[in-house]
Amino acid sequence: MEARILIIDDDSKITNFLTRSLKFEGYQVLAANDGITGLNLAEEHRPDLIILDVMMPGMDGIEVCRQLRKSYSVPILMLTAKDEVSDRVKGLDAGADDYLVKPFSLEELLARVRAQLRRHNSLGNRLSFADISMDDNTREVTRNGRAIALTATEYQLLQLFLTNPRQVLTKEQIMERVWGYDYSGESNVLEVYVNMLRQKLEEAGEPRLIQTVRGVGYILKGEE
Repeated sequence: MEARILIIDDDSKITNFLTRSLKFEGYQVLAANDGITGLNLAEEHRPDLIILDVMMPGMDGIEVCRQLRKSYSVPILMLTAKDEVSDRVKGLDAGADDYLVKPFSLEELLARVRAQLRRHNSLGNRLSFADISMDDNTREVTRNGRAIALTATEYQLLQLFLTNPRQVLTKEQIMERVWGYDYSGESNVLEVYVNMLRQKLEEAGEPRLIQTVRGVGYILKGEE
């Protein structure tokens, strides 16, 4: 069965265009023109990816993203009309995995969609290291029994570490395998996501397991 994609955008021209284009590519498509309807559709149909506009009346895309992240690790691709760092940061902080600035090319959007779906569906079964456990069937992550809510990108990053324990992963390897394409954002995006993941994994005072290998990358191992 092809992936199910939910589009949430108050501009009906964009939702109609993307609906036609994504269906032509073989995807199942749902569409909503406001945040509340989008949240309801997400809860009812559990899409495999969400394309979410930032600037919407009522509940904007940032708040929709926050609400989704309370219980859902679906990849979220945000659309913004403002090419400003502050807007991108707000989207990433709210839990978005990627963003595109309007106007965008259909080819680039489709490439981003494919990359996100590949990352989201790349591995299965249960993974664990030390007191961290990941169930890829339910997308649940725990540490010492404590449930941890991760964004789709944080999840994929942790998944990469758990499948390569005690191995040094270079920054280039991580960028290629987690982002899946030549990332065009800020150069410190990996460091930002590693720090966010560490904060969640260490929130209850647990020891650090994702260690920095200075000048090279990172490794998942116990403290010396």
